[in-house]
Amino acid sequence: MQAAPLRATSRPRPSVTGALRAVEAVLLRGGQRTARRNAWTSVLEDRARAKDRRDAQYVLEAATTRHPQAT
Repeated sequence: MQAAPLRATSRPRPSVTGALRAVEAVLLRGGQRTARRNAWTSVLEDRARAKDRRDAQYVLEAATTRHPQAT
């Protein structure tokens, strides 16, 4: 009796991102996961506000260094 030939299975390999999300799901239950994501969202918003402040400061400094032209 011959053994059946081995077939290669075409399972997709798990991605690193998928593996990290699975670990996150196990380690951080619902509330902790939400808190971590909220904290990251706050970090991104703080960075955006800081950029807006830098841009506004640049505009104000540029406006104050200009000399009005004589008419």
